[in-house]
Amino acid sequence: MTEGAPGGTSGGADLVIRGGRVVSTFTGEIFAADVVVRGATIVAVLPPGSDVAAREALDARGLLVAPGYVDAHVHVESTFVTPAAFARLTLARGTTTVLADPHEIVNVAGKAALRWMIEAGQGTPQTILYGAPSCVPALAGFETAGAELGPDDIDEMLDWPGVLGLGEVMDFRAVIGGDARMLEIVAAARRKGKLIDGHCTGVHGAELSAFMAPGIDSDHTKNSPAVTLEKARLGMSVQLQEKCISAEMIRTVREQSLPAPFCLVTDDVAPDTIVREGHLDHVARRAVEAGLPPLEALRAMTWTPAQRLRLYDRGVVAPGKRADLVLLDGLDGTHGSGGLSGLSGPDAFTPRVVIAGGRVVARDGQATYAEEAASDVVGVPFGDSVKLAPRTPDDFRWPVPPGAGAAGSASGRLTLRAIRVNPNDTSTMAEGLSLPGEDGEVRWDGKTLLLAIFERHGKRGSSARAPVVGLDLSEGAVATTYAHDSHNLLVLGTSRRAMTAAANAVIEARGGMAVVLGERVEALLALPVGGLMSVLPVAQVVEQARAVRAALAAWGYRHANPFMSVSTLSLPVGPRLKLTDLGLVDVERRAWADPYWET
Repeated sequence: MTEGAPGGTSGGADLVIRGGRVVSTFTGEIFAADVVVRGATIVAVLPPGSDVAAREALDARGLLVAPGYVDAHVHVESTFVTPAAFARLTLARGTTTVLADPHEIVNVAGKAALRWMIEAGQGTPQTILYGAPSCVPALAGFETAGAELGPDDIDEMLDWPGVLGLGEVMDFRAVIGGDARMLEIVAAARRKGKLIDGHCTGVHGAELSAFMAPGIDSDHTKNSPAVTLEKARLGMSVQLQEKCISAEMIRTVREQSLPAPFCLVTDDVAPDTIVREGHLDHVARRAVEAGLPPLEALRAMTWTPAQRLRLYDRGVVAPGKRADLVLLDGLDGTHGSGGLSGLSGPDAFTPRVVIAGGRVVARDGQATYAEEAASDVVGVPFGDSVKLAPRTPDDFRWPVPPGAGAAGSASGRLTLRAIRVNPNDTSTMAEGLSLPGEDGEVRWDGKTLLLAIFERHGKRGSSARAPVVGLDLSEGAVATTYAHDSHNLLVLGTSRRAMTAAANAVIEARGGMAVVLGERVEALLALPVGGLMSVLPVAQVVEQARAVRAALAAWGYRHANPFMSVSTLSLPVGPRLKLTDLGLVDVERRAWADPYWET
């Protein structure tokens, strides 16, 4: 090596990656090069075989050298593990940087929860950044959360280290309608020049302009291709999660004269799914299957999200950039306008080696650094957040809802508004359902599936009930405190006895998810950290999540994402009919829904 070699390598290097082919996320080219790293920084990209002395060398022959993956929208709590464990899970799949919106735990425990999340993620090899949750509660006035944050709280949190901007603004109807509180929250972020993420399923036309006007400029929700294109043409950062991806969607976002610079994101992914299918690498495979060229998929989870997050030190393999890198299989030596044909198939985008901050952190899907020991249960953060006494079968009686007129008398048939679920996503529809009413009660037990929500933060003691249709289930129940976004106790079941057993299993565990088949607790995922996360090692959490998933399937719960299907039945900003502890919510109108079906 000569004095004054390119990239300042004359002082020696910590790592050199030899023999690979670098993927340029600027030009789409794939070229042979050696990559030289000092500390956490790439200091040179040199012709292969360059004379570079380094403490460690990696043989990348036959592999691609690409930037580490950047997830611009994720909820750590949806993996049921703490930030350090989340990093361990997802780094192994190549995700080296994330912007997390911790509105789940903040809805439970307020500002202290964000402070804890920031601290709990420090020291991991992954870069975990945060958005200050904008909607605590998600729909003010329609649910009881464990905390309430106003503009002054948001203004303070936006200045905390590691907080890049404002988390997804979910109460889109409040913004469109000019709600002062919501507009002040958004304005706090705009004054500070921070990112402002959105959430606005199906919003278009004049309403989209009203939503964007305060400065909100991203959306990750499921929309039609036409609405997605409308958002993209107005400059919104379009973020496609797995459920958004279809051949029609990919065709739509690519067929413009200037294709939209969209991102691939994960949003909510369970831990067993990450182990089985992957993280961002899985989303990229789905996008390629739907018609996206592989190089465009790679760019959509590296360069584009890095630009969105204003992280100009990553997303490309280049001197001066952060040494977050993945070494990938799939090289067949061809590339061109259609991308690299080798980056396809069941293992595409799954890294052989992951480097974060210049350090090898994973090989062949397994983290290579030591796992922290499980916490003592006595020291569980926010471990007393489930403030509920054990339930009894009487808690699952359903008093005849008021306002029924003659139908609400001591006896007779009641035509009630039911929530219809579907097997593909988390949207719901309203549907009429006839049930008998007798002695002031709806006689539902054994006749329909009942959803009950119990406020668990020790504030109101409120509860509400509604029927659910669209599922063919045997006797049983599921209960969970992972119930978006106020995370009250959600219980869904076919009998009062089964619902009681499921609810009490969760209460005794200090939060979590339990499935009862018949009257027996078949599976339990204990989540004592705010009722949302576990302190157990990752492998144990994965096994518990698998058991819950299997028990739901054995019950007959058929859904592409059963964890999210169950837990979003209480999300009053997700389409279209939801139940909170205070009652049925018509999401489209941002109004209470009549518990009776109009005939």
